[in-house]
Amino acid sequence: MAVDGLWKRAFYGLLFNFYQEVYKIVEDLRVNDEIRANKIRLVDSEGEQIGITNIENAREKAEEKGLDLVEVAPQADPPVCKLMDYGKYKYEQAKKEKEAKKNQNVMNVKEVQMGVKIDDHDFNVKLKQARRFLNDKDKVKVRVKFRGRELVHKELGYDLMDRIKEGTEDLGSVESGPTMEGRDMFMHITPDSDK
Repeated sequence: MAVDGLWKRAFYGLLFNFYQEVYKIVEDLRVNDEIRANKIRLVDSEGEQIGITNIENAREKAEEKGLDLVEVAPQADPPVCKLMDYGKYKYEQAKKEKEAKKNQNVMNVKEVQMGVKIDDHDFNVKLKQARRFLNDKDKVKVRVKFRGRELVHKELGYDLMDRIKEGTEDLGSVESGPTMEGRDMFMHITPDSDK
């Protein structure tokens, strides 16, 4: 019996979240009877200004045309209200928001690690990996690890960073140059956005 209650709660919770996502609106506007101002500036459904009028006349005009009276600029003096189909407006706003999310470009940070005593072939593999990440429009974090007494020869790490920088010049630019943090040296490369 207790399991059925858990399933019901989980199902209704998922259903509630679904409806919240579907009907989520960026801003809630005051509509029809929710508008508190006595005098308003009225705008027609085509965008033409009708003028300053009292709220009762504006509600009557909205009823005659079968539209809603929506307060679009509550901070104005007097507040600006527009005649529109509020349901259709909410739908279009949700659609625009969903489209904006779809077209959003997310940039990830990928890391390439190597040691100071890396062989040429292994270095070329790491360089090819960094180039692939930059082609995919991801940021690249290059890390050179120093072990034991290698820390004395930091110039070897700087040489490796210079080689990586030269190998990726055509795909990206260095965001932050080689810096030491503990026993590791880091460099960040961002992809060129115009390509």
